[in-house]
This record gives sequence, C-alpha cells and structure tokens, in this order.
Amino acid sequence: MEERISLEAIALYSDKYAAKLADGIFSSREVVSTEELLAISPVQQVNLFVVGGLFRLWKEEVKKLKSPYFDYSHPDVQQALQQLMNVLSRHISINREHLLPLLKKAASTTLLVVFSPYDYYSSVITGSKNVLNRTAFREELKYLKVNREPLERLLNKLDNDKIEEISGNQAFAMLDSILEEVNFTPADVEPFIEQFSKTEKLNPENFYIKIKSGSPVKKEKQQQAAKVQPAGEPKARPTVADNFRKVERLRDTLTINQKFMFTKALFNGDFELFSQTIDELDRQATLNDALKHLESHMNAWNPESDEYQEFMEVLEQRFS
Repeated sequence: MEERISLEAIALYSDKYAAKLADGIFSSREVVSTEELLAISPVQQVNLFVVGGLFRLWKEEVKKLKSPYFDYSHPDVQQALQQLMNVLSRHISINREHLLPLLKKAASTTLLVVFSPYDYYSSVITGSKNVLNRTAFREELKYLKVNREPLERLLNKLDNDKIEEISGNQAFAMLDSILEEVNFTPADVEPFIEQFSKTEKLNPENFYIKIKSGSPVKKEKQQQAAKVQPAGEPKARPTVADNFRKVERLRDTLTINQKFMFTKALFNGDFELFSQTIDELDRQATLNDALKHLESHMNAWNPESDEYQEFMEVLEQRFS
C-alpha cells in the first residue's frame, strides 16, 4: 500500500479544531486582543500563521487605496502606512466571526507543514500563478518556524543570486537541488499530535489516502497497453477505477515527492519539460489521447521501473 496526503481530511479536522478552539476563546470575551492572539492555540505555529494571515489581509486592504487626488505610491506615504501597520498590530481587536476563518486556514496549513512538508513547499513556491516573488517569499517565511530549513536555503540562494522573481517551476528545480545537497529531516510529529489533541483529538492516520500498488498482473497489462499499434493508435488499457478516486487534474493530485521522482526518472531531471507534459496531459480528453501524447517520451522509459508503473497508475486515475 502507498499513501498520499488528503487535503480534504486535513480541512475537515481543521474545521472542527478551529470551532472548538473558538468556543473556548470566546466563552469569556467578545474580542481577542494582540497579546491573546499570540497564545490562542497550544500550537505556536498555528498562532504565527494566524498573525501572518492578518498581515496579508492588511496588505490587500492597502492595495485598494487609490485616489485621483493623493499619491499612495509615494515612498513617504508607503512609509507612513508601514508605521500605521506597526501601530495597528499593537491594537488588534477581532471577534469570533472574523477569527474563525483565520484559525481554520492556520490549522490546515500547519498540519500540511508537519505531516507533508514537501507538499507545503510545493504550494508555497509555485502558488496559484506559478511565480515566486522573493519579497513576498521572505514575508511568508517570517511566520514559518517548522520544517523551515529548505525554504530558508532557497531564499538565501535567491538573495545571493539577486533574483527578485522566477517561475515556480524554476524555484521548484532549485529546491530539488537543495534537498539533494542537505540531509533534511522533518520535525518529529509526536509533539504536534499531542498539542493539537489538547483541543481536538488528532489521529494522523486519517490524513492519508491508501492507494493499492500495482500487482505483477496489472504491471504486465500496463506494459502491453502502453505499446502502440502499427496503425499508430494506442491499445485500450484496463481500468483500475476500483482502486482510485477520480481526479480532475494530474497537477492537483501529484505530491511533491512524485514530482521529484518522475522528473528525475522519466524526464531526465528536466522539471520544465515534466511540468509542460503534465499540463498537456491534463488537456487531453481520454486516456488513449494522453498515451498517444506520451509516445515520444515512453520510447525511452523502462516499463519495468517503479517510476513508470506509478506514473501510469496516476495517469489512469486521472481518466478513470
């Protein structure tokens, strides 16, 4: 059996956790102040992410400041706004309604950092627009204390090379290189299980989806199905829908470990090529179309390798 992190399970737990935490917080008060905000959860990383969430909300509000009469982009105005932020940060007052979504997000992000740090890294450096901005990245790291080292090394490299902005794919490749260079060991999960369980019982086994590995029979069928008929049309391949949940996009279902593995084993370490191929596969209508698109790559792949077998299983899951 193989396992993959379940974002849905993490979200469900985070909803319960945040609600119970809020029940305790607001049982004797209407609002939370600055000092209380830094200690609302037994998990300090949750508190830091809540503060980070508030900071991002402030940045979004400032972006909306536009006027035909005043220049909000002037350095003096920007400096004054920063001073205002410093003052406001000492005078926070937030009620349950507005704190709850921040708690949910902070809890779910913390759980991802703890139980699947590589997937968290992928979400941070690729983002929704597949662009990594060094200034925004630096701000993000201010609120991260757990499993921070690889991302900190990435930021140092961007600083040393004076790179202000790169594509998420390039950043991903840089992180891959960093992870090869350092012997990074993720933080022990046991203290976090204990801390979270003070509020809501946490069973980390619930956060993983178990996926059946390919049997020798299925591997043989996959190898046969991957071959192309003389006329140029790939043969139909058997479905394993009973073993998988259908996913809408390959990019959404791949873990960062799989991305590293497939890039190295199947795409000669070329992450740009891997990423472009995944996008092309997601645009295909059927499994046969996807296999036909892969023909040029598959000629060089070893159908006996574990990486090949896992890639085909993931591909089949996408179109099952």
